[in-house]
Amino acid sequence: MEIRIKSIKFDATEKLEAFINKKVEKLQKTSEDILTAEVQLKVVKPATAQNKTTSLSVALPGTTLFVEKTCDTFEEGVDQCVDAMKVQLTKHKEKQRGQ
Repeated sequence: MEIRIKSIKFDATEKLEAFINKKVEKLQKTSEDILTAEVQLKVVKPATAQNKTTSLSVALPGTTLFVEKTCDTFEEGVDQCVDAMKVQLTKHKEKQRGQ
């Protein structure tokens, strides 16, 4: 699985990128079919609470799943995105088995 991290209009720290890689790699346990995962980090309206938007898109054979969360920190956003993506991956897997 290839993981791409895009930080829009700012530079993500190595520590943040390592955190994202560690969390997103855990999705591999939910589905081995993941081809690529792309994380986008964006600061919306600087200097306000709940201003960090994290989006996670996961490419599977034949489909792409997408999650977006807005939180106070990127770490919190990544956690929430990964949790929501696990749910989507599980549902997608069940649908595939049902066919």
